[in-house]
Amino acid sequence: MNTEFDDIRCYYNNEVHPALTRLSEEKQFMKVLSTIYPLLPKDVIRQRLLSFKSTIEFQKELIYPFLQYIEANLTKGIELQLPENFDTTKSYLYISNHRDIILDSALLCAKLIEKGMDTVEIAIGDNLLVFPWIEELVRVNKSFIVKRGLSPRQILESSKKLSSYIRLTINEKQQSIWIAQREGRAKDSNDRTQESLLKMMNMSGNGSIAENLAELNICPLSISYEYDPCDYLKAREFQQKRDNPAHKKSPQDDLINMQTGVMGFKGRVVYRAAGNISSDILKIGAESNDKSEVYRRTAELIDKHIHADYEIYNVNKIAHDLLTGENRFAKDYDLLEKLDFEKYLEKQIMKIDLNDKDENFLRRKMLEMYANPLINHLKAAE
Repeated sequence: MNTEFDDIRCYYNNEVHPALTRLSEEKQFMKVLSTIYPLLPKDVIRQRLLSFKSTIEFQKELIYPFLQYIEANLTKGIELQLPENFDTTKSYLYISNHRDIILDSALLCAKLIEKGMDTVEIAIGDNLLVFPWIEELVRVNKSFIVKRGLSPRQILESSKKLSSYIRLTINEKQQSIWIAQREGRAKDSNDRTQESLLKMMNMSGNGSIAENLAELNICPLSISYEYDPCDYLKAREFQQKRDNPAHKKSPQDDLINMQTGVMGFKGRVVYRAAGNISSDILKIGAESNDKSEVYRRTAELIDKHIHADYEIYNVNKIAHDLLTGENRFAKDYDLLEKLDFEKYLEKQIMKIDLNDKDENFLRRKMLEMYANPLINHLKAAE
């Protein structure tokens, strides 16, 4: 058995039951499950947990019902839109914008289950594994680990291993993967694919850059939340970094972001897949021998698909007009909607607990979060 990826891969099915046994002895994890399923006695939850023998059982019978609850109670509906003639039997590398730490990939998996498709393996940064039991949980839930905070030499070794794992998963395991287009969330919603991500993916191939990337069946995926429950936390972080450039989020901050993102109201949520862009990547490779240009144009291609496929809500249009002082989109919304959004902003800003709270700065940052998807969507259509 290949042990090369043991420190980063998700668990095999024969490892699921032992991992769940260990999790059942973690008081903190069992407390989380009791919060998610308050009507079930702890003994029943434990018995159910210990009954699962595979990842897909665990996902369908324990995780999926909770995601159904989120859709019914904390959204106005969630859609996954696939292109016509999308081959659902193929494995894809879904590269998407990143809004919510947990839900971006979790809700995608729920919608794939509903379409009768296999769930994806999920790339997750080890900075989020703030307790040992969280690593157990995510690896049971088809997540593989992306190591952060390494030395330059370790980064190179880790990137090579990650690249090989992604290629093996797509091409040999025939398993789709979800990965964010950049490290961490784009706090201002100005989504851009990091070229370093593409360089990492290229490391494990034997052909040209374009051939190596095309082999991975890259499928840009756009995620659009009508409301971002973490918008005020992101605005708060912007001010903290403005006032202290050395500021860094703590593990506790990450936990608060995770909890707020999951349990906050999201309005409508739309996932829109662009389809396999391998032929377009190969075309870029045929047109240029310049490595930097191939990476740049491929990143721009992914971005253009993501931006073009955003679902644009009235809140995006209102934020754009408030930010610019224009009435460009005023015909698309009424005064009541505008007043409701302004009240929403006030309510979110009130949640921010900073000693030197700069309300004008915070409001502008929140407006940018909601306006930037529309600004990029308009540019993609040009």
